[in-house]
Amino acid sequence: MEVEIKKEGEFEYIEKGEGEPIVVLHGLFGALSNFEGVFKHFTKNYRVIIPMLPIYELPIINTNVKNLSKFLHKFIEYKQLEQVNLLGNSLGGHIGLVYSVAHKEKVKTLTLTGSSGLYENAMGDSFPKRGNKEFIQKKVEVTFYDPKHATPELVDECFDIVNDKSKAIRIISIAKSAIRHNMAKEIPSLNLPVCLIWGRNDTITPPEVANEFQELLPQSDLFWIDQCGHAPMMEHPEEFNKILDNWYQKVL
Repeated sequence: MEVEIKKEGEFEYIEKGEGEPIVVLHGLFGALSNFEGVFKHFTKNYRVIIPMLPIYELPIINTNVKNLSKFLHKFIEYKQLEQVNLLGNSLGGHIGLVYSVAHKEKVKTLTLTGSSGLYENAMGDSFPKRGNKEFIQKKVEVTFYDPKHATPELVDECFDIVNDKSKAIRIISIAKSAIRHNMAKEIPSLNLPVCLIWGRNDTITPPEVANEFQELLPQSDLFWIDQCGHAPMMEHPEEFNKILDNWYQKVL
């Protein structure tokens, strides 16, 4: 995605557009390119901001969902945003949930897609093996309904991450913290509009997770995308954008 990454103090982010602010939160292995379709579509009518979450920069002892949520709070305060529309995929959704519970007055809407926070099977029965590229490719492929989306570039990116010892340790730390931090008792207090966009074939946060989110979140709307895995905004960007755009027009 060809866009200037702004570096200001401890923050790195991309920003474009005017209007209602949408703050996008990427996942554990997420890259800015994961939201390329969202960025191109919504910057026409909204102010879209995607911060780079410090997944690999925090001290290991502080590398967890709660502290990433605190980082998000500092970023939103730095940008002087009074109210935001949060959009998070996978771990990003979980961070958005933690932030929303702690700062209800700052969140206008929340959109979750393949979010952790209740259950996830991100690592399966084993952590990705360092040095085994075929294993990494299979792990990336199960993110999608159609494995063609596991491009060589995406596989290489994940392979490089898990073969960096410092990054691998932090991934394990965050994944464990996400599993420990179950939010089933906290999220019924979130009385704000929530959009759930889920792939029917998601094996990492399966459809029953989306159904449970809908039951627990008092003002939630659930939308399904067929033949779709854990990253709807990547696998079916046009359908994802249409669903979210229509929902925004209804609630904003």
